Amino acid sequence: MKLSNLDDLHLFVSLVEAGSFTAAAKDLGIAKSKLSRRLVLLEKKLGCELLLRTTRKQELTDSGRLLFCASKEHIDALTKVEEELSSSLHQPQGKLNILLPLEFFNQIISTLIGDFLSRYPKIHLHCQHYSGSVPEFDPKFDLCFVLHEQALPTTNWIAKELLSFPQSIYYSPTMSSKLASKLLQEKATKPEQLSQHDCILEEEGQPWHFRNGDKIEQVNVNGRVVLSSPEMRLRAAEQGLGLCKLPDYVLKNSVLKNRVLKDNSQAQSLQRLSLSHESVAQRLSVLYQNRHVASKTRTFLDYFQSHVGQLL
Repeated sequence: MKLSNLDDLHLFVSLVEAGSFTAAAKDLGIAKSKLSRRLVLLEKKLGCELLLRTTRKQELTDSGRLLFCASKEHIDALTKVEEELSSSLHQPQGKLNILLPLEFFNQIISTLIGDFLSRYPKIHLHCQHYSGSVPEFDPKFDLCFVLHEQALPTTNWIAKELLSFPQSIYYSPTMSSKLASKLLQEKATKPEQLSQHDCILEEEGQPWHFRNGDKIEQVNVNGRVVLSSPEMRLRAAEQGLGLCKLPDYVLKNSVLKNRVLKDNSQAQSLQRLSLSHESVAQRLSVLYQNRHVASKTRTFLDYFQSHVGQLL
């Protein structure tokens, strides 16, 4: 491919990241019809189809994914150079797409985002949430924040760990009186005993992990309810539906919220289960697509890292 086609690669990468011809045309400031013609010419030049297009969505072909992954890093690098050359005259600018876990410090994150946008008025920030484990690679996102316990699976993202949060097993005295009494009497429950009780799960079939010295123990637990939302798992535990593993900050935030509402009945209802081995901590990592981070992305990441202590 000749150097004169770098512009075509830039259009193609922008189209994939935008997710639609309409959005890409708007971001690039060109007509949608022109963008479509340029893609057709690129496909003819390469001799393969890059995008499967329908009236509702677009999807990368294998060839398209290969071209995108091979081109994006270089296109981003060129964009970064261009941004750095003009940084002395212009503030970071452009559209920034961020993916966050469901119900993760929403109030604090919202405040951080508001303060960030006040400082950098030329950045347009689009934030979306997901539930469950690590989301699949989606090229339209610049940054993805992930909560996890074990090492992250191999993906197209680059990962950087930021923080860790202690976790505990909680239960409500409103569970069957016999079970609640037994849990209260035990000085330290062994993790393997949890498989004998109903548990409130985040994902079906997902084991709980505990730290035993330098080793990690895995315990397979079962339950009647699976809830991806930590807030819903907290409420289910308060209703006595089972044992619940939660980051300690979830319970702390609930206590603070109920104090503001002057209602401590729910905030005091859960008991922390004493265990012979502690739960593995929850970790927060940020994922990004390549090491050549654009100025707008680097600016947000630096700002977030400098204020991430507010989450503790």
